[in-house]
Amino acid sequence: MPPSFRTVNYSLRPAKQIERRMLAEALLRLTEFGSLTSYRYVGLGGIHFKDFVVFHRLLGISNMVSIEKEALARSRFEFNQPFACVKIEFESTSKVLPKLAWDIRTILWLDFDERLTASALSDISVFCARASSGSVLIVSVQAQDEHDNVDPLAALIESIGPERVPNGTKRSDFTAWGTATLFRRIVINEIASRLHARNAGRAAGTRFVFRQIFNFQYRDGARMLTVGGILHDEGQAPNVAKCGFESLDFVRTSDEPYRIEVPVLTPRELRDLDRLLPGITPGQIQEHPVPNGDIEKYASIYRFFPTFAEVEP
Repeated sequence: MPPSFRTVNYSLRPAKQIERRMLAEALLRLTEFGSLTSYRYVGLGGIHFKDFVVFHRLLGISNMVSIEKEALARSRFEFNQPFACVKIEFESTSKVLPKLAWDIRTILWLDFDERLTASALSDISVFCARASSGSVLIVSVQAQDEHDNVDPLAALIESIGPERVPNGTKRSDFTAWGTATLFRRIVINEIASRLHARNAGRAAGTRFVFRQIFNFQYRDGARMLTVGGILHDEGQAPNVAKCGFESLDFVRTSDEPYRIEVPVLTPRELRDLDRLLPGITPGQIQEHPVPNGDIEKYASIYRFFPTFAEVEP
């Protein structure tokens, strides 16, 4: 199978773009832990490096590391490197992450395009064991149903090991968005397990805590899950409160997801709806030719909605 960057144009996925902008808006609130320019961003840029562009321009982060396992395409990645401050590491995440210095507050986005694997969970463990207080972990994985002839439970057990599959998991748990719900639970369990080990012997007030901020579900084709949050020591709980993440509509601190649903609208419809937002009234919705459901979806995400345009050569 060819690498995903050869088959998917990641710059044209509207739900992904909306998610990326929502993440940036939330991350802007990390200033309670220090200047964003003091943070490091570690991600999986691909040949488009879209998250690196957004986080450099909006957050001002200049210490950036992109991990690319497709070393055979090295020249193409280097050609598309968006800024000089992006350092590209041509190895797997499992090899790069343990080698990084973790005394720097870090935003790590493990933006995988495959299903949850043991390797991904090991990467999560590295972050939880070593990241400094005020760091952020974001994990994205595919949560699409398995093929009809594959037992999803058996496939998951083979992929991550039986000890990581929650007790009582059934085959019926994998239907529709159930796979995303299950994968989130496994990620949160892994974080809790690794922090329990890290906190052994630490005094009260110095133990590390992970507070979930993100629980996105969306699809630009395949179903996707993104779960993430902030790692901090107990003594910095007031800093987290001052960040005010909960005031953002898309923030989710529990198993309830924020589902990004992108309506299909024409450019003229987008312009007309923008003219009515924010605060569109029920009367305006009833009189508009766009279906009510699509208007409501757009109203909830319009500030983050990407704009695509065809440019003549």
